[in-house]
Amino acid sequence: MKKGFSVKTLVATALGAALFFVLMKFISIPSPIPNTNFVVAYGVSTFFSVVFGPVCGALIAFIGHALTDATAGWGIWWSWVIGSAVCGFVPGLAKIDPEKGSITKKEWVSFVVFVLIANAIAWPVVSAVGDVVIYSEVFSTVLPQLALAFVTDSLVCLVVGGALIAAYAKTRTGKDTLE
Repeated sequence: MKKGFSVKTLVATALGAALFFVLMKFISIPSPIPNTNFVVAYGVSTFFSVVFGPVCGALIAFIGHALTDATAGWGIWWSWVIGSAVCGFVPGLAKIDPEKGSITKKEWVSFVVFVLIANAIAWPVVSAVGDVVIYSEVFSTVLPQLALAFVTDSLVCLVVGGALIAAYAKTRTGKDTLE
């Protein structure tokens, strides 16, 4: 399915962005670290990224996060919105194909590696640099936020995104099967 940006992918992007927004806005668990929440929405962008391609996943996370910030009252925090886009993009590069009906151990390993790379780039790199350069934040202030985001968002992408991918794969039948 990752062959281009079709009408189907456009619809998936719109639905995914709306779902991401709702989940991020209304179903996020506050953490003890200020301005940082446990957000299940990243599992959605991970799923869509794997199924519909990395651009779809990036747009879902970018639009959903920007809408959440825009409606929260503090303005759009672009360093984190761009980090979300990275987090949504990179898992779609994993060598995993749920369309064939099953997922091999090698594919799961690829998925795990790409999710960890995504979160390592998104939070400790993109958002950290953005916070310091764009918003003149002190790095020692944002470090705990970025560390927590890396850990929790990695887990959400792996657990929620992985569960959605596995469930989706079970609904697909490979081209060489009669089931």
